[in-house]
Amino acid sequence: MASQVEIEDETENKGSMWVLEQRLDQPMDEEAGRLRNMYREKKSSALLLLRLAYQSLGVVYGDLGTSPLYVFYNTFPRGIEDPEDVVGALSLIIYSLTLIPLLKYVFIVCKANDNGQGGTFALYSLLCRHAKIKTIPNQHRTDEELTTYSRSNFNEHSYAEKTKRWLEEHASRKNALLILVLVGTCMVIGDGILTPAISVLSAAGGIKVDHPKMSTDIVVVVAVFVLVGLFSVQHYGTDKVGWLFAPIVLLWFLLIGGIGIFNIWKYDTSVLRAFSPVYIYRYFRRGGRDGWTSLGGIMLCITGIEALFADLGHFPVSAVQLAFTVVVFPCLLLAYCGQAAYLMKNKDHVIDAFYRSIPDGIYWPVFIVATLAAIVASQATISATFSIIKQAVALGCFPRVKVKHTSKKFLGQIYIPDINWILMVLCIAVTAGFKNQNQIGNAYGTAVVIVMLVTTLLMTLIMLLVWHCHWIVVLIFTGLSLAVECTYFSAVLFKVDQGGWVPLVIAAAFLVIMYVWHYGTLKRYEFEMHSKVSMAWILGLGPSLGLVRVPGIGLVYTELASGMPHIFSHFITNLPAIHSVVIFVCVKYLPVYTVPEDERFLVKRIGPKNFHMFRCVARYGYKDLHKKDEDFEKKLFDNLFMFVRLESMMEGCSDSDGYSLYGQQTEQSGGDFLANAEDVTISSVDSIVQVKSPMGGSNTIMSSGQMSCETGVNELEFLTKCRDAGVVHILGNTVVKARRDSKFYKKIAIDYIYAFLRKICRENSVIFNVPHESLLNVGQVFYV
Repeated sequence: MASQVEIEDETENKGSMWVLEQRLDQPMDEEAGRLRNMYREKKSSALLLLRLAYQSLGVVYGDLGTSPLYVFYNTFPRGIEDPEDVVGALSLIIYSLTLIPLLKYVFIVCKANDNGQGGTFALYSLLCRHAKIKTIPNQHRTDEELTTYSRSNFNEHSYAEKTKRWLEEHASRKNALLILVLVGTCMVIGDGILTPAISVLSAAGGIKVDHPKMSTDIVVVVAVFVLVGLFSVQHYGTDKVGWLFAPIVLLWFLLIGGIGIFNIWKYDTSVLRAFSPVYIYRYFRRGGRDGWTSLGGIMLCITGIEALFADLGHFPVSAVQLAFTVVVFPCLLLAYCGQAAYLMKNKDHVIDAFYRSIPDGIYWPVFIVATLAAIVASQATISATFSIIKQAVALGCFPRVKVKHTSKKFLGQIYIPDINWILMVLCIAVTAGFKNQNQIGNAYGTAVVIVMLVTTLLMTLIMLLVWHCHWIVVLIFTGLSLAVECTYFSAVLFKVDQGGWVPLVIAAAFLVIMYVWHYGTLKRYEFEMHSKVSMAWILGLGPSLGLVRVPGIGLVYTELASGMPHIFSHFITNLPAIHSVVIFVCVKYLPVYTVPEDERFLVKRIGPKNFHMFRCVARYGYKDLHKKDEDFEKKLFDNLFMFVRLESMMEGCSDSDGYSLYGQQTEQSGGDFLANAEDVTISSVDSIVQVKSPMGGSNTIMSSGQMSCETGVNELEFLTKCRDAGVVHILGNTVVKARRDSKFYKKIAIDYIYAFLRKICRENSVIFNVPHESLLNVGQVFYV
């Protein structure tokens, strides 16, 4: 029903739904193009590109860079039987690093960014703009006019158009795509738990190498202390210590690369034959099932690539590509080759291969840098987790949580206290529970490979719908990616009982929370859509709305961007008075990275002038934040006054100032009128649109000049006086319950899980920073 309303809404003529532009002077085409390009990747000078590439090392590559700490141990947990197995494993590592991080992610996936933003939700937002697959249909065609809302048209007979129609045909396909995105998101959250655990535990394990008799419990205690310290300083934000990250990670890469060269020269230069893929075939032929299952350890060399993609928003793609190809990739190859050369002569040292391969003279400096690099790697994944949770909240897929800015310079740097402490508890539980890098590594590998599979499937749709690639190119990319990743996935399945179950349990818990929250939010929206109040009923009440209009302004918060919400009828039928001015405020998130400040508010009038009713839609991108400031209300009124002023000017230069009411289809259900209609709006300046009455007749509504003697100036004075008299924020305190005839799983989801999440999440009044003395809650119960 809701989706049908949206479709009908979009097919109406433009004159019926006219939104007043906020400026009379529109930008020239050249200036508009320049404004759009602000949100595209800028061409940087060579010097600036080098500086950005240097800075990206600390934010993007920390996780990928600490992999040499634990890869060989997780590949050979039972020890090395044949030195040739080391060469085969090294060959697999070389080609894994080449195929997945280098070719797939750095040069292909990173280009599928949403105005510079990466991650599964960024890919989903791109798809939502190119196909109507968003499950909550709260978008309007005016949203597509945003400078950050870039999309392309399809040829009617192209594969892109066929794919688009196939996705839009059934709601089940939209839900399947959403679940796929949520699974990828949950696995990234799992990475945020497992990365600090394995990185810090591996780094702290270096103490035991120098003191072999030390108990493993002491190493775990040290790791736990480091983890507690790491999570405790998150509220300061990465901006405070960010200037340290890049030099630490650069020093780390140079150290492991230099140590690798030293070990190749000292122990065995023959390991360089691993660049031949023949040794991969020999490795599998010789190892059999054990060789196959060892892929679960080898794939840890590519961990961190999803954090790389999720943290993409801080730097241009070219800087990320430069840093990887010039510094990260060669240093990692040298590090792994050096460890392999050491293990060729010291098979028994595979447990601590990295630390034992360090020359004695620089052991402790490297240990300190390794610990710092592990902290940086953990910080990157924790920040990526905060970012992706924020995106999930914006898209209605996660309960509302407190989000704090940690930097005045960088909008994307945020801190979520509740999530931070949950991550800390789970991370410490994993570290203290397993006490073993191997089992944590198995868990880590499971999370990483599932995220890679999700990204591959989303990229297939991106290549078709957004890039318009030929189907053969799409088939080659998808086929090669799935062949490599399914191979790793099959190996990881053998290790589910050896720790691989951990991310599955964590992801399942978060998936239930996210999907139930989204389901409850969707049902609430559908109920409000179906129970919209008839505009004819409002008009029938007259300018007083059948009540006493008291001085002041009432801000009625609603999720509907069109139509009169049910809460309003509930309010005016239970209270004897209403404010002189009523403004319906809708805060909605769009599938874009950000909404520019000067395009954030849309204002329109509802009904004749003497009703003094307006609608204001505040639009945000998934990266935008409600800053804890008082100027939201000020900006709202500034835009309202601008609307009234420009409306008066536009009417002065027009010979038509009629009103139009369209799509007025009412139906009686249980004695209540449910409207599927749009509001009364001003017609366009060059057309007079007649009113369609509910009975199909046609009447002309009197002009605003006849309906009200107030001029634009007088109305501005009236609005100012009402604002000075007081502003009251009216919020709906809705309780959602499942109907009695609902199935048991729906009752569990709505009456227990969703109700519990509603209790513990933040109230709307807190999010909108509404003072308690100006707050009025209107309670109602929805049965879905």
